[in-house]
Amino acid sequence: MRPDPVPASRPQVVAHRGASEERAEHTLGAYVAALDAGADALECDVRLTADGHLVCVHDRNVKRTATRRGVVSTMELAELAELDFASWKNPWADLDDEAPERDEEHDRVLTLRKLCEVAADYDRRIEVAIETKHPTRYSGLVEKRVVELLRDFGWDRAGTPARVMSFSFTALQRVERLAPEVPLVMLMERAQYWPALRRVIGKDWLVGPGVEELADHRWLGPRITRAGHDMHVWTVNSRDHLDLCLELGVKAVITDRPAYVLDQLGA
Repeated sequence: MRPDPVPASRPQVVAHRGASEERAEHTLGAYVAALDAGADALECDVRLTADGHLVCVHDRNVKRTATRRGVVSTMELAELAELDFASWKNPWADLDDEAPERDEEHDRVLTLRKLCEVAADYDRRIEVAIETKHPTRYSGLVEKRVVELLRDFGWDRAGTPARVMSFSFTALQRVERLAPEVPLVMLMERAQYWPALRRVIGKDWLVGPGVEELADHRWLGPRITRAGHDMHVWTVNSRDHLDLCLELGVKAVITDRPAYVLDQLGA
């Protein structure tokens, strides 16, 4: 695999749940579209099924993105594999004579293992940003399974293309104990949390504020960087927000629109 480092002149472009503006989020189709657009990294949310598989699903219940109701943690992978995770994005596709023929493999539930295989087999370096969701009935088992999977790929060492993100400080502490060389991203929903977080997070941890918080609280970005932390910012979908990230020296922008952002960056 060629290293293909991201030029220092621009931030890394991370596809949020894949190219999720145009394709159904967390499907293989969305990630393939993001790679075709030139995304540097792929972001995913992971949950643990009842039979111990890590799947890329944001909500605890699949009712928003699949064809039935069901709580991910109470369902087995085989049950999830029977569901259509793509039709909700374009419910009228069957009536469109010009719509491309659907690939069922691209529309079904995606495991984290499959996503990592796709990234590992690509012809350039692709990084993977894995967000663990909490609270969950399986608590720390989620992080344990994530680290076990990273070890299978040899991605638990320095230089790994993977990083783990969470809004849960405790979850990131678990990963740090299990795999101290894996980069960690402390996600942050509210600017007012920063003074407390600054005192407890690791000195090498990355910080992931929402771009709306950076825009609404202009003091936040400079304070994070002055504390010695690089920023990975979500979810950057407009030119104004991209310009703010460039102004702040953000290292990675997480976006639903990787093709658009790369075009704006001239990449």
